[in-house]
Amino acid sequence: MNAHNPHLTATACIDSAHPAVMAFARTHAQGGSDRERAVALYQAVRDGLRYDPYRIDLSDHGMTASTALAQGFGWCVPKAVVLAAVARAAGIPARLGFADVRNHLSTERLRQTMKTDVFAWHGYTELWLDGGWRKATPAFNIELCEKFGLLPLEFNGVDDSLYHPFDRAGQRHMEYVAERGCFDDLPLAQIRATFAEIYPQWTRGAGSGSADFAADAERENRR
Repeated sequence: MNAHNPHLTATACIDSAHPAVMAFARTHAQGGSDRERAVALYQAVRDGLRYDPYRIDLSDHGMTASTALAQGFGWCVPKAVVLAAVARAAGIPARLGFADVRNHLSTERLRQTMKTDVFAWHGYTELWLDGGWRKATPAFNIELCEKFGLLPLEFNGVDDSLYHPFDRAGQRHMEYVAERGCFDDLPLAQIRATFAEIYPQWTRGAGSGSADFAADAERENRR
């Protein structure tokens, strides 16, 4: 690993040198090229960690890649951090990208908690492949897509993988409303400040209760 390249260097949150992160990369980075290995890592992170926005932990420990791997779940930002970390562990340059998105398919609990349908600091990963940055969004695991009636996001290492604007039924799904840029490390202080300002109830309730996001999504999608 090149310590002089920030896109290959371990950080406190993108802890690519952590044993669990390195083991995940060794297991899943399969293929004869960086592109093939990146696609394999993307699929492993997308489907190996459940998407769960009900349980967020904005502490230093809670936002590390190794913590998300140990828990087996995460919302979009930790899952993007995991993909960046395992990519770096596999020798593939990676960084984080962020945007504000309007989510047209949420749950009633999440809408009441957030008080808005705009998700600030939605996170994705950018991977350096074949001379360019490729956007990869590993947030929604395949089982959740099936329950929610969503088109699963695929990544081929050539084209950007971004949220679909519509779901399987042709209804509005995701709309990108503002770009926040790309970062070599997780801008956790900025994320905390934004969340404290616009999602005070969400952040206060992080990690509490036993609600099941996937179950709520499936039940409400059947109505």
